[in-house]
Amino acid sequence: MNLRRTLAVALFLTAAPVLADNPQFQGADPHATMIGDELWVFPTGGPGGSWAADRFGAFSSRDLKTWKPRGELIRRDQIAWIGADGAPEHFLWAPGVVTRGGKWYLYYSVGPQNPTPSRIGVAVADRPAGPYRDSGQPLITGGQGFEAIDPMVFVDPKSGTAYLYAGGSAGAKLRLWELTPDMVGLAREVPVETPPQFTEGAFMHERNGVYYLSYSHGRFNGPDYSVHYATASSPVGPWRYRGAILTSDRRHKGPGHHSFVQTPGGGWLIVYHRWENPKGPAPFSGERQVAIDRLRYARDGRILPVRMTDRGASPTLRGK
Repeated sequence: MNLRRTLAVALFLTAAPVLADNPQFQGADPHATMIGDELWVFPTGGPGGSWAADRFGAFSSRDLKTWKPRGELIRRDQIAWIGADGAPEHFLWAPGVVTRGGKWYLYYSVGPQNPTPSRIGVAVADRPAGPYRDSGQPLITGGQGFEAIDPMVFVDPKSGTAYLYAGGSAGAKLRLWELTPDMVGLAREVPVETPPQFTEGAFMHERNGVYYLSYSHGRFNGPDYSVHYATASSPVGPWRYRGAILTSDRRHKGPGHHSFVQTPGGGWLIVYHRWENPKGPAPFSGERQVAIDRLRYARDGRILPVRMTDRGASPTLRGK
């Protein structure tokens, strides 16, 4: 490991940045969840500039200003099967986490898609900060027009069934599986339609008996990257497309790959990445930033368009 990589990893593991309002910190593909009174964010990359995509970390906050790094969850060299496909390089992207039965489960993408298919793995820990132990084999392997990327696990509050949503990008195909009780195997694939405007980054949440499937649309490094959603009366559809809720504005471009979380105050937040005032035309380059904004619903349950904010207007964990 060279000196620059050593310093970057050290910052990734030990830095405690104090940040005021949006953007929160450098990173992409953020999966957010409340643990007690803290908001935890599990991104690709993150504070300290760890963009080698060879490990995952987590960060937590009680006020959305001071972020505490939670250390290293798992590294690429701790995943024994990762090189079995013979591809020349591998990267870890787009984590998703869920807890069940006193354990924590980290689902993640291994790419790129070419020259071999992308894969999804799962690792297990006793606490959210890990360390996570890989299951020993890929959970899903892509192929035949399907990219195994962007895993998201949702436990249905009505049935207790755990579902894994995955897929997208070039093939733009969504697939869905029911997980085994131990959360590290596939019980069966569930037939599901791909909703309109779907590209990648599926996320499921439930509110007042309505199931909201939200997802990213467009090219990740372009101004058309955005968040759309559809609703259903069950976690497997059929979907009713409801439109876009998060799109580029004059300053912020390509907002997407999001997650939703309900706060202790009863409100809802959307956690997503975006390009901050990028220079020049697309494709954008550089570093994406994680931002957090309020999510509001109309009386009829529709999600209202999200207004992206900067300093002085970011939400709190106590507001509704």
